[in-house]
Amino acid sequence: MRDILNVLAGSLIIMTGCHSSADNKEATKTQAVDSSSNTVQLTSTQVKNAGVITGKPELKQMHTSLRVSGVIDVPPQNLVTISIPLGGYLKTMNLLPGMQVKKGQVLAVLEDPQYVQLQEDYLVAQSKLTFLEADYARQQELNQSKANSDKVLQQVRSEYESQKVIARALSEKLHLININPANLRSSNISRQISIIAPISGFVSKVNVNTGKYVAPTDILFELMDPADLHLSLTVFEKDLPQISPGQEVIAWTNNSDEKYQAEVHFITHGVDEAHTAEVHCHLKKYDKRLAPGMFMNAEIALNNAQVKALPDNAIVKWQGKNYVFKVDTGFTYVLIPVEIGVHTDGFTEIKTDLPEGEYVIDNAYPVLMKMKNTGDDE
Repeated sequence: MRDILNVLAGSLIIMTGCHSSADNKEATKTQAVDSSSNTVQLTSTQVKNAGVITGKPELKQMHTSLRVSGVIDVPPQNLVTISIPLGGYLKTMNLLPGMQVKKGQVLAVLEDPQYVQLQEDYLVAQSKLTFLEADYARQQELNQSKANSDKVLQQVRSEYESQKVIARALSEKLHLININPANLRSSNISRQISIIAPISGFVSKVNVNTGKYVAPTDILFELMDPADLHLSLTVFEKDLPQISPGQEVIAWTNNSDEKYQAEVHFITHGVDEAHTAEVHCHLKKYDKRLAPGMFMNAEIALNNAQVKALPDNAIVKWQGKNYVFKVDTGFTYVLIPVEIGVHTDGFTEIKTDLPEGEYVIDNAYPVLMKMKNTGDDE
């Protein structure tokens, strides 16, 4: 019995020793894989087929940028609301939103009996003014020869001055409805008046239709002059100290890759409840595809500096981190984690202090795939 126990104990020791040896080998293998997981070796054929190119980091003049958003806007002086000081019925109108108009163009025609009455009142007032002017001159001559009293002269002068005020007031009312009093005669009194475009631009809103009565408070049309479209950007207060007039801006829409150049014009002095302020930028070139209210993405160039950079194709992303491949010896490459900065003209700023030497500057992803596939095979 004792011999049997001794044999079993010996077997257990041998089996435990075997398992320990196997575990040690597996651990050794894992350590070997882990220690070489940042290095990959390719053949010359693989390098050629993948198009791998190596080179050294370059010093580039690059700027950091601030990513913001905003809208296309029009300054108040370029947006005109059209109304009529005296109400009337809209007789003719052929406007649609988006239609182009020129300054001085007739936008619509209105008619109303009060227009006739105003012209009549003005012509009667002018006629009476002409009579009083002549009477005043006559009374002045009579007064000089003492043929009339000073009281009579003063009374005639008062009537003449009062009539001048009445005629002048009626003249200004005619100007309000686009009738030139200098051209008004009894033969050309009209029940209709024209609404004239005060600026050249585009019709942005039409709020009336033919036959409708419009009151002085009604807004008939809205015109927009696109010559001074600008970009209004929303910037958080923490970023405002970095922004100043004259900085370059690149903007684009969500629906197009087209880039629009602009320049910071001024920054509003005031922060709203969301701790943001508006930065107004002038677009360097007008594009009719841009319309007020259109959402825009933008990058504001903050400064220029000499930085170490690699081509964009040199950087690979793996598990949320950025890496580059440094040439070790021959066709052996070492994976190095890096912190990246701004992107300009196909180059990316490398903020990490890189060791001297050459790096994969093009087609780095095939090298990464080879490394990871090799790791999986092991």
